[in-house]
Amino acid sequence: MKSLKNLDGSMAYDVEIMPRAYRDLVDIYLEINAEHAPRAQEWFNGLEQIIASLKKLPNRGTTSRKHAAVRNLFYGDNPHVYVIHYQVIEEAKRVEVLHIRHGARLGDF
Repeated sequence: MKSLKNLDGSMAYDVEIMPRAYRDLVDIYLEINAEHAPRAQEWFNGLEQIIASLKKLPNRGTTSRKHAAVRNLFYGDNPHVYVIHYQVIEEAKRVEVLHIRHGARLGDF
């Protein structure tokens, strides 16, 4: 029998920011001057919200061409698009955010 909180068939996943992704977030925050620019702070809050939304929709990102276990979720508008690289660990109901980078950077994670 399903509990009331899971009647919709979904189960919240834990979202874990891995050390590299945490450093990426700090670097992005500093780079866009979010502490002193309200619009930059709003944009950064949106980035954090889209990461947090992986709790309910962990498989919505596209799969990586080079690494089948890695998914890519895009945030922002051109030319300020960032790619969130993450993997879903189904057995543990966990999402691991691995890396966040500007979309203009060449290469795949």
